[in-house]
Amino acid sequence: MATPVIGQARRGVAAAEPPASPASPASPASPASPALPASPVSPVSPVSPSPLATLLAPTSIAVIGASRTPRTMGNQVLRNLIHQGFTGPVYPVNPGARSVCSVRAYPSITDIPEAVDLAVIAVPQESVAKVAAECGKSGVRGLIVISAGFKEVGAEGAARERNLVEVVRRYGMRMVGPNCMGVINASPDVMMNATFAPYMPPFGAAAFVSQSGALGVSVLDYAREYGIGISQFVSVGNKPDVSGNDLLEAWEHDDTVKVILMYVENFGNPARFLQIASRITATKPIIAVKAGRSKSGARAALSHTGALAASDAAVDALLAQAGVLRAATIEELFDMAMAFGVRSLPRSRRTAVLSNAGGPGILAADAMEGCGLELVSPTTATVTAIKPLLPPGVPVRNPLDLIASATPAGYRSALTSLLQDPMVDCVVPIFIPPLGVDQEAVATAIVNASRARPDKPVLAVLMGRKGLSEWRAELHHAGIPTYIFPESAARAIAALNRYREMSQRPRETPAPLPVDRAGAAAIIAQARGEGRTRLNELEALALLDAYGVRVTRARLARSREAALVAACDLGFPVVMKIVSPDIVHKTDVGGVALDIRDEHAAAKAYDRIISETGHRAAGARVQGVLVAPQVDASGGRETIVGFARDPLFGPLVMFGLGGIYAEALRDVVFRIAPLTQRDARDMVSGIRGTSLLDGIRGQPSVNREGLQEVVRRVAQLAVDFPEIGEVDVNPVLAFEHTVVAVDCRVVLSAVANNAGPH
Repeated sequence: MATPVIGQARRGVAAAEPPASPASPASPASPASPALPASPVSPVSPVSPSPLATLLAPTSIAVIGASRTPRTMGNQVLRNLIHQGFTGPVYPVNPGARSVCSVRAYPSITDIPEAVDLAVIAVPQESVAKVAAECGKSGVRGLIVISAGFKEVGAEGAARERNLVEVVRRYGMRMVGPNCMGVINASPDVMMNATFAPYMPPFGAAAFVSQSGALGVSVLDYAREYGIGISQFVSVGNKPDVSGNDLLEAWEHDDTVKVILMYVENFGNPARFLQIASRITATKPIIAVKAGRSKSGARAALSHTGALAASDAAVDALLAQAGVLRAATIEELFDMAMAFGVRSLPRSRRTAVLSNAGGPGILAADAMEGCGLELVSPTTATVTAIKPLLPPGVPVRNPLDLIASATPAGYRSALTSLLQDPMVDCVVPIFIPPLGVDQEAVATAIVNASRARPDKPVLAVLMGRKGLSEWRAELHHAGIPTYIFPESAARAIAALNRYREMSQRPRETPAPLPVDRAGAAAIIAQARGEGRTRLNELEALALLDAYGVRVTRARLARSREAALVAACDLGFPVVMKIVSPDIVHKTDVGGVALDIRDEHAAAKAYDRIISETGHRAAGARVQGVLVAPQVDASGGRETIVGFARDPLFGPLVMFGLGGIYAEALRDVVFRIAPLTQRDARDMVSGIRGTSLLDGIRGQPSVNREGLQEVVRRVAQLAVDFPEIGEVDVNPVLAFEHTVVAVDCRVVLSAVANNAGPH
């Protein structure tokens, strides 16, 4: 009986942490600055084993479908495990070969005499379920199914996938895939490349989960080229068992993982993601690229994954509430990921730039201001310290141009002075290699200067590829993320600051507000009892009133005489609006009259509304005319609050500029209900036109707290009544001391809708 052992057998104790590089900082980060773990990280595995341990860190692996034919999936996976040093035994399974890659092969998983933790399956789709059942009978605990041909190809494949999942659950196994690239664990204790990617990334602090296998190959290549350390990489494929949420939980307490990267095409369980990610981002960053931002991209994601692509507004809301940093591209994701190699987070957005050329400094300044960073002026002490480094007449400012003749010693002195400046919390040294300047000496100068203030992050820009890649790697190793372009560094610093700001926010849970839920239920029940899916305006306003939203007073008049009585009782001036379940845009059919100032005008307005509506909306069911006081909007700002139900994410609550601006400007933000106080606060301050709420040209600031409360009350209405499909409160007039809802539209679902995470 021959039992092949590929690579070193796993030791019972974890490998010792490697000695620090001479370039690594020796002093700890200042307590005043939020600290991040130093890199490189220790390869020691987490103390408590994850439920996914047999998938992420197995002690033995069988490759089922290990072919002798080069460039096949099974052959490539086996070669990777052997040649890249997996630390446990590897067993090829091939019924038609005595050995594969010079290692004894077995006809079936059941013929392997030792216990196997993990089986990598690369066989034809019609054989996968049978092979999985054999694995279950043999005591295998984890499966990686690389084979394709499941739900991503249609109904027949979806049936095969359901059968496979039934087998996996019957035997209590966990499965990555099907239709995936595989799993990598680059820890020196594991050294597992169970993918068809031909290389192992450098070991480091990032864990990466991808829904695209092909993209994973490019990601690993990028990580290798730029020296970005990857702890673990998982391509989840169709994810009917192990999902991105499962991996987040596995990595939450894994000390080898300092930052989590995600490429996402769809969210299977947004509510669970929100719960898990919100918890994780308090202690370690998550950076995500969500594909399908455009309509065509969403269609491509649908055909590629066989899953429903969520609306981008819902995704933005989900990631924002969870504290997840969203990257627009894979390049931006890696720019951000590299940034978290710093030894500490910046204490503020105050940043300084120094360069040996004016142009890159200007580009950096433009990019940083565009990212919301603040380029502060140096203090007098800093100016005094730096002035001798510059030719006469050259000013000391931010960005600081050391000019082309800058020496390594000049870089070190200037950087040291900027890091000592109490107004500066992050510095970006930029270097373009001129003739006669030792590039290695400049890189060393940057490292040495940064050692004195490990509490202040330094992100470098070494422009130009030729001859500089080696020094970028040295700077990375010293905790100085290094980029090719200033714009990348600006995005990275902005990401560090966004994460710091999000992670330092107090954690809140949604707290219910006092409401008249029974009164609201009665209004909805009456409409449903009459077979209606829309509330009339009076009912809609009454619904808001039941939920504690201040509304304008209104009456429903079914005759001219009743309209006159209502107008007199409410007090002139008044407005009138047609009430009909068949008319949505009242102005389009002549169904609105404004600024009615006396009884004569009221009678004419009523008659005109009834006449024009009857002519321009023939056949519409008219229930009457709504009479309400004309609200004096002077000093107020029109906003909009509402919600609609996403089929996957549930109620999406909206806030933005309202009235005529709602459709023209589309300046709105979304969050997923239920909302915390912080969520509502972020929404009100998150629109582009938020400064309008603070007052311009002598106008007073509006009651932001009142707006936030309206947002929360509408969100609570969405949670309490799943049968409400849409609510549109527009305008919500915000004044200095009060907030009042003027108009409201409520659409009920045809049936009670319990879709979504709540």
